[in-house]
Amino acid sequence: MEYRQLGASGLKVPVLSFGTATFGGGTKFFKAWGTTQTDEATRLVDICLDAGVNLFDTADVYSDGLSEEILGKALVGKRDKALISTKATFTFGEGPNNQGSSRFHLLRQCESSLKRLQTDYIDIYHMHGFDGVTPIEETLRTLDDLVQSGKVRYVACSNFSGWHLMKSLAISEKYGWNRYVAHQVYYSLANREYEWELMPLGIDQRVGALVWSPLAGGRLGGKYGRNKPAPTEGRVVEGGSPVPQAVVPEETFFNITDTLEELANETGKSIAQVAINWVLQRPTVSSIVIGARNEEQLTQNLEAVGWNLTTEQLQKLDAASDVPPIYPYWHQRQNLTLNPPPTFY
Repeated sequence: MEYRQLGASGLKVPVLSFGTATFGGGTKFFKAWGTTQTDEATRLVDICLDAGVNLFDTADVYSDGLSEEILGKALVGKRDKALISTKATFTFGEGPNNQGSSRFHLLRQCESSLKRLQTDYIDIYHMHGFDGVTPIEETLRTLDDLVQSGKVRYVACSNFSGWHLMKSLAISEKYGWNRYVAHQVYYSLANREYEWELMPLGIDQRVGALVWSPLAGGRLGGKYGRNKPAPTEGRVVEGGSPVPQAVVPEETFFNITDTLEELANETGKSIAQVAINWVLQRPTVSSIVIGARNEEQLTQNLEAVGWNLTTEQLQKLDAASDVPPIYPYWHQRQNLTLNPPPTFY
């Protein structure tokens, strides 16, 4: 397993990490993701650790805490071998203070996550989304206090826009607080908007990307294609995809799947493995969060590493997935000497 530095931190993470949103199935939405219980979860965790995948990602809202609880049980006796990433911010429980990144909510959620995970520290603590109501200073001071207390090792964010992240980094620098070292983002061949602003920001500020849904919510897993009948079952059909279908233009999507099928035949790899490998070779990417409902899916996803697509193959996928950017990015592209894009090859 390859390990990469996580942003500007000293922490090294595996290029593949394991997402545990499939653990529990405690709500209708997450049941469509998966219903993995403790025994199977323990088996999947052991397979990951044997393969060098030692970073496990979860969140307080995944199945209303059940994902954290099952992960905690699966890691009993193995905590020292694992890195745990979890999140807070979104609605959890009843009452007017049951959401957001306020000091009140974060301290309560962190304590609860620690109990469910059966640990006394969290390796990477994410703000699951931006809170535009709570003062950013309040959030960042609370996170710094959690690091100082030893309950959190590193802080990160997720699903932020460019100005959300840059303002947060500037405030942390102003007060000497621990800064976000990573940004958990959606990035796939089907949607490359991450490249327009967040990737250049990550390069400039040394913020590592932890990529969620590299297969576009399951649509790039091989079941969907131009000449394939639409599946009648599975996560997407059951409403468990976190990526809305409307954000992927149909013709662009089929151009991507056509190219993925071509390169899968060339490389002898699966369509999903090719799609994941493309993401692995992009700038700022520290780790890709992969999920699996069962041992077979996990084993297949693990084979996305240990090899690389060629530059020509990467360029084919780039061409198939390219879409016109929105303003101001199309305007900036008119003068690439002033606004050079990230270096991909």
